[in-house]
Amino acid sequence: MEKTFESALNELENIIKELESGNTELETAITKYTEAMGLVKFCSDKLTTATEKVNKILSENGELKDFEIVNNEKE
Repeated sequence: MEKTFESALNELENIIKELESGNTELETAITKYTEAMGLVKFCSDKLTTATEKVNKILSENGELKDFEIVNNEKE
């Protein structure tokens, strides 16, 4: 099963709680920290991809183009 943003974020939150508890041995803490950094990168990449998709809209001829906000207010 492919990891989702939500599942990665949940894993990251659990690791943070575990590390913040102060009851983790040094070697385990280092391993958990490394795992957390991988999850942070995964989540960051997912957010970047989602942002890029949101910033594109499908034009009438089927080409993707940048989304632009048009201000129709009269000055």
